[in-house]
Amino acid sequence: MVTGESVIYAAGWVQIADDFNKEEAMKKIAKIQNRKRSSDAVSRRLALQALGFSVLSPLTADAELIEEFQAEKSSAHTRFLFVTDTHYLAQKENPTLMDEASAAVCRRLVETMNQLAGTEIPQYAGGGLVDGIQGVIHGGDLIDSGDKRGKLYDQMSKTEFQRFETDFGLTGRDGLLQYPVYEIHGNHDGPQGDTIAVDGIKRRNKQRLGLGHRSTNGLHYSWDWGNVHFVNLGIVVGESGNDLQRRRYHPLGSLRFLKKDLKRMDDPDRPIVITHHIDIARYCLPYQSDEERFLKMEWHPQDVQSYYQAVQEHRVIAGLFGHTHARNVYGWDGTKSRQPFDKSRIDLFNGDNASHFAGQKQAFLYMDIGPKRMIVREIATSDAWRNYRWSDQVWGKTI
Repeated sequence: MVTGESVIYAAGWVQIADDFNKEEAMKKIAKIQNRKRSSDAVSRRLALQALGFSVLSPLTADAELIEEFQAEKSSAHTRFLFVTDTHYLAQKENPTLMDEASAAVCRRLVETMNQLAGTEIPQYAGGGLVDGIQGVIHGGDLIDSGDKRGKLYDQMSKTEFQRFETDFGLTGRDGLLQYPVYEIHGNHDGPQGDTIAVDGIKRRNKQRLGLGHRSTNGLHYSWDWGNVHFVNLGIVVGESGNDLQRRRYHPLGSLRFLKKDLKRMDDPDRPIVITHHIDIARYCLPYQSDEERFLKMEWHPQDVQSYYQAVQEHRVIAGLFGHTHARNVYGWDGTKSRQPFDKSRIDLFNGDNASHFAGQKQAFLYMDIGPKRMIVREIATSDAWRNYRWSDQVWGKTI
C-alpha cells in the first residue's frame, strides 16, 4: 500500500512509499534521464516503477472523466489521427529514386496507422478500443526538398510528393493508407507557396472528400466530421500585401479565409479544430509596429495577434501544428506564456515528427472528440515504427 507524500516528476504525479529514500531515488532518476537518448533507454514509467514508484496518470484526464467519456454513445464521437513532419526524402545522387531509409519509415508509419483499428488501448493510456477512425490530418512538411531551389530539388520534390501520394492516397481507397487524409503544407513543402507540393495540395483539394469551403486560391479548406468543424490553413495564419511588412513565409490569404469560414458557420457553438504548420508561442510578441527582427521570424507577430483576435470568441477546442519535431501540449491565451492544459481558452497540440528519416523516435496523436468531452492520446516509436507503444500521458477535458 502506497501512502507516502506526492511529488511532481516530468510533469506527472508520482507517489513514493514512506520507507523509500527519495534523495537516492532522484539520483537514480537523473541517471536514467541522461541515458534516455541512447537506443536502450527505458520509458519514464518503467524507470519509475523499477525504482519502486506507483505511477499515476501524468498530465491526464482524471479517471471519472475517462469513465464518463467511454460511456457516451460511440457513434457520436469524432475520431482521427494527427500526424506531421513526414519529410519524404529522395536521393540527391539519383533524384528520381527515394532515399531508402525515408521510404521505409514512412511506409511503416502508414502500416502502423492501418493496424490500429479495433485494437485495445492499454489501461495506463485510458483503456478502451480504437474505433471508427474517420481520417488523418497531416500538419505539413509532407516532403523535405520543397524549400530548396533548382532543377535537382524540383525533381527530388516531384519524387517525394509522388511517394507521399502513393502511401497516403487521398480517399482511403487509392493509396496504402486506409483512411482519407487532409494535409496542409509546411516550410519544407514550399515557404512561398510556389512549389510542386503546394500545387499538388491544390489539385487534391478539388477531389478531396466532404469539403464544405475552399479558399479562392484553392489551398485552404474546411469540412465537418460529425458536429466538429475543421479548418486547414497551411504554413502560418496571416496576411501579406504592399501595406504590410514582408513575411518570411507567405501566408497565402489564410487569415482572410479563416475569418470568412468562421463567419459562414451556421452554429456559433460548434467545436472547432484548426491546423497550421508553424508553432505559436515563441512568436506571441506584443505588436505595436513593425521591427527589423520580425523579418527573420517564421511567423510575423502581427499575424499571430490577428489570428488570436479572430478565434478568441469562437469555440476552438484544439489547435494542431508540427514543425518542432517535439510533442508539446499547452493552453494558449494569446501571449507567449504557455498555460497549463485545460486552463486557458484554447489548447494547442504540437505533434512530434511522424517519420523523419534522420531519427528513430517518432509519434502521432489519436484524438477522440465526444459530445461533451475530448480525449487525446499519443502513439510513439523508438525504432522507426518497427514497433510502437501508447505513451503514458493522456490529455482529457470537457469541451
